[in-house]
Amino acid sequence: MSKIKLLSPRLANQIAAGEVVERPASVIKELVENSLDAGSSRIDIDVEAGGVKLIRVRDNGGGIDQEDMPLALSRHATSKISELEDLERVGSLGFRGEALASVSSVSRLTILSNTEDKSAGWKAQTEGRDMEVEVSPAPHPQGTTVEVRDLFFNTPARRKFLRTENTEFKHLEEVIKRQSLSRYDVGFHLRHNGKAIHSLKPCSSLIERERRVATVCGPAFMQNALHIDTEAAGLHLWGWVALPTFSRSQSDLQHFYVNGRVIRDKLVTHAIRQAYRDVLFHGRHPAFVLYLELDPAIVDVNVHPTKHEVRFRDGRTVHDFLFRSLHRLLAEVRPEDQLAPTVMDGAQTVVSGVAAGEFQSQEAMALRDVAYPSGQHSNPGQAAVAESITNYQSLYGSSAGGLGFNPVSNGAMSTTPDIGADDVNIPPLGYAVAQLKGIYILAENEHGLVLVDMHAAHERITYERMKTAREGEGIQTQPLLVPETVAVSQREADCAEDQLEFFASLGLGLERAGPETIVIRQLPVILQNSEIEQLVRDVLADLLEYGSSDRIQAQINEILSTMACHGSVRANRRLTIPEMNGLLRDMEETERSGQCNHGRPTWTQMSLEQLDKLFLRGQ
Repeated sequence: MSKIKLLSPRLANQIAAGEVVERPASVIKELVENSLDAGSSRIDIDVEAGGVKLIRVRDNGGGIDQEDMPLALSRHATSKISELEDLERVGSLGFRGEALASVSSVSRLTILSNTEDKSAGWKAQTEGRDMEVEVSPAPHPQGTTVEVRDLFFNTPARRKFLRTENTEFKHLEEVIKRQSLSRYDVGFHLRHNGKAIHSLKPCSSLIERERRVATVCGPAFMQNALHIDTEAAGLHLWGWVALPTFSRSQSDLQHFYVNGRVIRDKLVTHAIRQAYRDVLFHGRHPAFVLYLELDPAIVDVNVHPTKHEVRFRDGRTVHDFLFRSLHRLLAEVRPEDQLAPTVMDGAQTVVSGVAAGEFQSQEAMALRDVAYPSGQHSNPGQAAVAESITNYQSLYGSSAGGLGFNPVSNGAMSTTPDIGADDVNIPPLGYAVAQLKGIYILAENEHGLVLVDMHAAHERITYERMKTAREGEGIQTQPLLVPETVAVSQREADCAEDQLEFFASLGLGLERAGPETIVIRQLPVILQNSEIEQLVRDVLADLLEYGSSDRIQAQINEILSTMACHGSVRANRRLTIPEMNGLLRDMEETERSGQCNHGRPTWTQMSLEQLDKLFLRGQ
């Protein structure tokens, strides 16, 4: 007797269902994607018992013909592809032809549908061991309704792994939210146990889209979001990214779409985290709703049964495009961008502060020019960096001989101008009025009160100047007296040999010495005390995984960040009003000044409305 047997249709479909149908949320994803591919403009979802008892998805799409009803419930049957070449340019969301057959094998499934050119609708049901499809006439408007009842009724082992009704519904609701952000031109309506949960109308304008994003992600996200819309090399990126100060403890507010498809891709995640690296507090996660549009021929969406993952033909180009676009956007954020839109409306460009010659009679801190000991190179990567730090500390330290705060002798308080309600030339961060406990600067702007952490703010300013100085001079390198030999795998050695120019651009001189051996002959001066062997291994791992790496740049920046932290004005350092105003003006001109080098906020705004509320004014 033959040991190899053909599986029954039902068992084959149940095996396929194990890949596609994990929980009710998996069913909703497949059904909603089918409705979107059918050209629907409205999708209604009714759910009972978290989706275990009933899932009903109704749309107003193109519908299914009578003769196609049995085929819709057959394995490997689809209207979305017909030949191999179609897989190279997949433009639809569902195309494998297994979803409905897999769902029907673990539930009681009914389809009602009607096309626009037919007066009567049709119903298809499937249940039983042989999965025979019964088709009968049934009234139904144009579109399709799919009912899935008693999920996993015939596979008790799978049903045991389902969670509580509330948990399953939360997963299902998350799928609807993600799909609603993929198609703004479609209305989504969700009901659970007869109760309306979401009713999202179609959107046409940018404001309506932002309202939908605020509904799905919360109004706080949109209040802290930056809009991006950029194109390069055939790639188009648009959407919203949250300010670094609006970080999350989990990655629960990260929505990324490729040609309208919801994906979670490690290459994309890595590129976005790189863009936030310099401004995100450790252990926190960025929030974003981003859309990448590109030629379908250069992205493979058929790499996973659930279609959550994709593979780009040129992953390095996509990675660099995402990183550079978001990195530039975050770098260009200035304090005026974080204030309410009404603050800068109608404002004219005005030169103020030290640049305008204000406070010339006052002795001010050298905030605008990094000072180094005479005879020393300005590049912080040189060996004389320790002396530079000493000089920073002497300028900005809290020693008794430093500049002091003496409003009586120098008349510093009189340098703060009066801010009138009609003054349109007020800088975004306003003018300093006092210092609190030697830590915070209190300033007045058009909105009200601005609080600044002076050490965090000066730390960012110093850090950005150090990076600019180093980039201007280039990476200073030095040869190793004794070259360091590193044992690697053959794959890593091949990668190192192919990327010799890339390593050279980062100041690392590598040479292949054998099938599984590389030699380090040169390294950047600033990394002379680092674990260079481990760093090279990490860079090779990144190159093999993502096609690019910024670990060397990150390590250099980390050293500069530490130097900037030690070289910045410390707590309990008393500043004069002109010094505080100089710091505020520098913050308005410095990239990423809203966060210190460690991702902590450097300033916050309290409006008059908020202050009035604290003291119950007008109530």
